[in-house]
Amino acid sequence: MIDQTKQFLMNKYGISDFLLTLHDQALADIKEELDTYDEIREFNQLKVLNAFHEERVSDSMFGTSTGYGYGDLGRDKLDEVYARIFGCEAALVRPHFVSGTHAIGAALMGNLRAGDTLMTITGRPYDTLHNVIGIGAEKNNGSLIEIGVNYVEVDLKDGLPDKEAIAQKLKEHDVKMVHIQRSTGYSWRPSMNLEIMADVIDFIKTQKSDIIIFIDNCYGEFIETLEPTEIGADLMAGSLIKNPGGSIAPGGGYIVGRKDLVEQAAYRLTVPGIGGECGASFGVNRLMFQGLFLAPHISMEAVKAAVFCARLMELLGYVVKPSSKERRTDIIQAIRFDKPEPLIRFVKGIQYGAPVDSYVECEPWDMPGYDDPVIMASGSFVQGSSIELSCDAPIREPYIAYLQGGITFDHARTGILIAVANTMKQE
Repeated sequence: MIDQTKQFLMNKYGISDFLLTLHDQALADIKEELDTYDEIREFNQLKVLNAFHEERVSDSMFGTSTGYGYGDLGRDKLDEVYARIFGCEAALVRPHFVSGTHAIGAALMGNLRAGDTLMTITGRPYDTLHNVIGIGAEKNNGSLIEIGVNYVEVDLKDGLPDKEAIAQKLKEHDVKMVHIQRSTGYSWRPSMNLEIMADVIDFIKTQKSDIIIFIDNCYGEFIETLEPTEIGADLMAGSLIKNPGGSIAPGGGYIVGRKDLVEQAAYRLTVPGIGGECGASFGVNRLMFQGLFLAPHISMEAVKAAVFCARLMELLGYVVKPSSKERRTDIIQAIRFDKPEPLIRFVKGIQYGAPVDSYVECEPWDMPGYDDPVIMASGSFVQGSSIELSCDAPIREPYIAYLQGGITFDHARTGILIAVANTMKQE
């Protein structure tokens, strides 16, 4: 960092010389990791470029459609590009998905019927899926359990899939679909890298070959050189205001995988008989194509931010997961504060460092779909976008903050320094 930059940070943002020294040390310590992630980014950028070439993407696909959206060339072509990138038969990419949870819900509800059994093998799913499944949900909300789907949960063992417990549950229950959450959610565990995922998918398929493997891929796209649908997953879903939207897509989600399974999910998004044949794009096709093209680069900027944050917090004595040296499979960085006050100050500091609404004081509140009060910092160009620098935390022990995103590594580092300074100044 040049002296002019340091002086600017000190004068405008009150960053101490001590923190700036730690910044430089953290960068030096993670140089090898950053170089590795640049190589992954380069491969994935070529992969996306080739998909655009093979599918003959053209300017004529960036137009708009209204009403029913029949014959929307851009909508249909975007599906084909996604399917090629993710190495699968079909895709459903739509602005009509309001969140990643909505896309996941459509995938689950479209392919499960009364009497079927859903089994998760990565422990309790992310909080917003609890009501979708029906874990602790009020009656008559249309959850999977309320409509007659059975639910079985297998915890991880030492951070890894518990094969013995999985095999036992498969013997006890006629499981139709296995749910794997790639990222941590609001838990203190490693994210599941694709080597481990491939191994457990192969194990499950040897136990029951016709089982459907579903992956919640939120936060994981373009972080490794393969995607879960390229290593045996049958169905997968995610959000466009995370990695694959490249900070450009204004909203939406995707479902990819086997053609018959994607089609069933499409019937849940719309209705049986229509599926993905309708749905106007409202002029967002260009943004969704452009965001996808930028996604390998933007996603890796976010990974670099996470690695930097991990090392800086390690130098300050905090416990983090993953560590700055551990292999990444998503963009999330967990930091354990053990007390609510420093956690809240850190999250508020991320908001202060945002390009949008930096003056806003975020506070914990009862957000829809969450079991505990949640504090969220998201001063983003797209509301709620977590591929942009953001941080959120449920206010519960052991008081873990989950940092993610960063359109540029330069801004992410600055935002993290502001957050750390805000955490320290009152201690």
